[in-house]
Amino acid sequence: MQILVVVLNKIEKLDNLLMELNSNGIRGGTIIDSMGMVRALADEHSDIPLFGSLKALLGENRPLNKTIFMVLSDEKVPIAMNCVRKVVGNINEEGVGIMFTLPVNHVEGLTK
Repeated sequence: MQILVVVLNKIEKLDNLLMELNSNGIRGGTIIDSMGMVRALADEHSDIPLFGSLKALLGENRPLNKTIFMVLSDEKVPIAMNCVRKVVGNINEEGVGIMFTLPVNHVEGLTK
């Protein structure tokens, strides 16, 4: 088992990603609102010229990120990662997001 974490900067892609995951048999997960460190620093320290400039570059109305956590069998991880790539495109491009896995040693309450 692994946990797949996807931090999605392009939140307009979230619904399509969830539909793609669902159509590939991946139905469980948790989604939370999140914010990058640079954005948080810019919001908290806008009185400092450097951070004020960062805030202007980021845009006042830039939405939060969405972070998706999914505990998956080892076999489903590549399927889920391909779903992410299909919907959001090249995740290695700047501003798209990040995804990574971590091993899960024990889990309870997960329906199969």
